[in-house]
Amino acid sequence: MKSRDVEIRNPSGLHARPAVLFVRQATTFKSSVTLQNLATGKPPVDAKSLIAVLTAGVLAGTTVRIAADGEDETQAVAHLKAAIEGGLGEPLG
Repeated sequence: MKSRDVEIRNPSGLHARPAVLFVRQATTFKSSVTLQNLATGKPPVDAKSLIAVLTAGVLAGTTVRIAADGEDETQAVAHLKAAIEGGLGEPLG
């Protein structure tokens, strides 16, 4: 299992539009992928489920943990971390 922590810098957090892009990218990997909002202490959610990602309540400035387990786990974590750092299609604040 691989994991990385990254800060959400989108001004509105991980709301619907960037969440859709994140989930679409997560589903391209064979590994199971999770997203955990480290600010809440709640367990990780399935990063391939839009509803689960939205219910994680990730706000701007929140640190999340991306974890993947499977044959392409290293690539999945690196790609999704880079996508978040790039703003998931939105200008960063």
